[in-house]
Amino acid sequence: MLTAAAALAVLPQTAWAARGGSGGSTEGTATPSGGTGGDSIYASVVTYDESKNGSGGSGAGPVAPAGDWTPPACWYEPKWTPEEFEEEFRKSWDIPHFSGAGEAYRMSQDHYINGEPYDDFNKEKSGEGMWWEAVRDPVREEALDPAAFACDEATFWVDNGETPEVENAITPDILAQLAYSRLKVPGTKVALAPEVATKVNLPTWAWLDKATFKEVAVTASLDAGGLNIQATTTAKPVSLKLEPGTKDATTFPASGECAINADGSIGEPYAKGKADETPDCGLTYLRSSGGKTFPLQATVTWEIAWTGSGGTGGDLPDGTFGAEQAVTVEEIQSINR
Repeated sequence: MLTAAAALAVLPQTAWAARGGSGGSTEGTATPSGGTGGDSIYASVVTYDESKNGSGGSGAGPVAPAGDWTPPACWYEPKWTPEEFEEEFRKSWDIPHFSGAGEAYRMSQDHYINGEPYDDFNKEKSGEGMWWEAVRDPVREEALDPAAFACDEATFWVDNGETPEVENAITPDILAQLAYSRLKVPGTKVALAPEVATKVNLPTWAWLDKATFKEVAVTASLDAGGLNIQATTTAKPVSLKLEPGTKDATTFPASGECAINADGSIGEPYAKGKADETPDCGLTYLRSSGGKTFPLQATVTWEIAWTGSGGTGGDLPDGTFGAEQAVTVEEIQSINR
């Protein structure tokens, strides 16, 4: 015999539509996080303002959180009015019968319709609350990430203004983490001098364009079921790490970690007359690349924090984003007189 919990688990779940592309908007309009559009009852009611996000130009991409932290792969949010839930419930059960479906359907009817504990989908409380449902990140669901399937609570009722006591119920903190997953930062191709090919034992200057490497932000909002909350997650560049691609090289500074300057730049552009100076950010190759190239890895660390409704806020794990670029190193040719 099915238990009540097992019966509710049999209740067919919403089909989750994959999020197309990176989502969001660069014009300041709010876009839903999933489903087929803002009018679909299948869509998440969380919206995102990406007008201050990265442009998504060549080489741009999402930051990778430090350590093993990841944004939530599933969460709970207000989704259905009593009338909408009734429609979805009856549509979901309009399926060919399979073993155990009859008993599961009866027990689900008892739970949501016959007073055990809800009467008639809670229609008498219409306008006073919402049915909450689990939502999965469509990308991680498609990848079969087990975390996307961890929110397994059956649909439950929440009165307006109350926060359910379930893990990953939507809050400003959860919104901030969801916004984190949408951050886009510029590609990390550093400017080098010499530009075309450097020489053995010659300091190579490295820097990033401060006009490109600036703060980016995404705001996530939810306004449904008496719950109106938002959170803005901001990422700002704080350092550039250079990895020469060979042990036969030295970096400036020795750690290879170039800190951000007071004016927001990283490194210093080479200028005529500085050939005998050591760059604040750069490297020196100690042998040639032998007609090939060395894979220089340049990685920017982004410091990430958030602010939200009701004075909430805090720090989130730093993120990194990097790229590899080929560097040709040649021997200095001696001249015989």
